Amino acid sequence: MAGLGKARVSRRSLLIAGAAGATTAGIALGAASGTLPVLNALAEAVGGVDPVIRTERVRSVARGAEIDLVTILPTERPDRNLPVCLFLHGLRGNARRAAPTGLARTLAKGVADGSLPPFAFVAVDGGDNYWHENHVGDNSMAMLLEEVPRWLTQRGLSPQPFACSGVSMGGFGALLYARRRNELGRPLNAVAAISPGLLMSWREMSTRRAFKNNVEWSSLDPLRNVDKLGQTPVGIWCGTEDHFIEGTRKFIRLARPEVSYTGPGGHGDSFYRGVVPSVLDFLGKHAPRAAAQG
Repeated sequence: MAGLGKARVSRRSLLIAGAAGATTAGIALGAASGTLPVLNALAEAVGGVDPVIRTERVRSVARGAEIDLVTILPTERPDRNLPVCLFLHGLRGNARRAAPTGLARTLAKGVADGSLPPFAFVAVDGGDNYWHENHVGDNSMAMLLEEVPRWLTQRGLSPQPFACSGVSMGGFGALLYARRRNELGRPLNAVAAISPGLLMSWREMSTRRAFKNNVEWSSLDPLRNVDKLGQTPVGIWCGTEDHFIEGTRKFIRLARPEVSYTGPGGHGDSFYRGVVPSVLDFLGKHAPRAAAQG
């Protein structure tokens, strides 16, 4: 595989150290199903199942840079063409730190006990431009759409991600990616946004220097383009003390997602790790149940 560095493989236990607010009643909406997302407070039942996490360096032509590609597998030897959910990191984040605490280990445990169908997560370095081409020659969305399928194929994974998830800026990016996939006629099975970076004013968004102007932001902002998601099932989670809660609540009103949750918590891992079981349950319900072998 040209341009690929040597894989660094680690088997690590990502312990869930508690979920602030997860045991407190919040506002839960199940627009399509009528069911409430379940928050498994400390996820102490995760047990002794180890995920397999690989970090590699790859060359992204779309971004004009060497980047990290992180693969989270539920088992040591998964089937070929294992379905993949992308996980997009937040502002000033990276692929290595994209996943919330407990995501990898809870996935592995769920696959082992049969409560989740087998699938993988893949994360890549996307920069700080809200997953679009803010600067010519650094196009993180083109990387996701055009380069990631090739990288997945090279690693024996299903080439087209069935879902996309993300935190903060990555939640914004996941919704934007879902829109682009729908526009290309290849809609996702599901999109999961955790504390997505949905802001109500250009004045605040402009401080992030991720868009050239208000017009560009408005054209890409998921909050102003809800209809472009088509029929893609959406899950969304946000803490009531999070500064993105106002935008999230508006998105919930407009999009009527399949699963939505707002409950006690701020913008950080203490909230994110608390909703991991609910996010995985949502994604698992939409994951392909059988992948072609080959």
